[in-house]
Amino acid sequence: MYWDDPKPEFKWPVTIQQRIAAEAEAVWEAISTPGNLETCHPYCLKNPVTSWPGDGAIDHVHYLNGLIYERRFRRWIDGVGYELEIGEKYKTVSYVSWRVASAGAGESVLRIAVYPHLLQSIPVWVRWIPHLVYVRPLLRSYLRSVVRGFQWYMVRGEAVPRNQFGPHVWFSKPKRSNRAT
Repeated sequence: MYWDDPKPEFKWPVTIQQRIAAEAEAVWEAISTPGNLETCHPYCLKNPVTSWPGDGAIDHVHYLNGLIYERRFRRWIDGVGYELEIGEKYKTVSYVSWRVASAGAGESVLRIAVYPHLLQSIPVWVRWIPHLVYVRPLLRSYLRSVVRGFQWYMVRGEAVPRNQFGPHVWFSKPKRSNRAT
């Protein structure tokens, strides 16, 4: 398997991997198709592409809650994966590594590792508690839903429904108040 640590200066990456009942080549095709998040990501409303594919590719993730992140692809490895920076345009970014590997006949593993920008500017001895009790659990929950969305698409051949695996506090549509105004 082709795993690496592309951002060693960022502390405590959060990683999730998912076995998928599909050949690695098919999963690679799914993650490398322009606009793929519209069919595979449970919190993505739309995924317009500015430039595709390869190093320097750019797309945007419009989340269900109205937040828009830009993804800038820094390293593209055909058939294996890519690394990208993600965040609001002109703001601090997180680093993300996507990898696909064969796991035997008809199976593969999709792995996503996020090196979050959140808390990176705080001294290590201070940030480890907020990372462990806030960032890591919420990021793991989010990533688990994302890889399950790709699994859904690969196994069923249909777009994953929005919030299929439950809403997420960072990216789902905000709840409306039932209060009369």
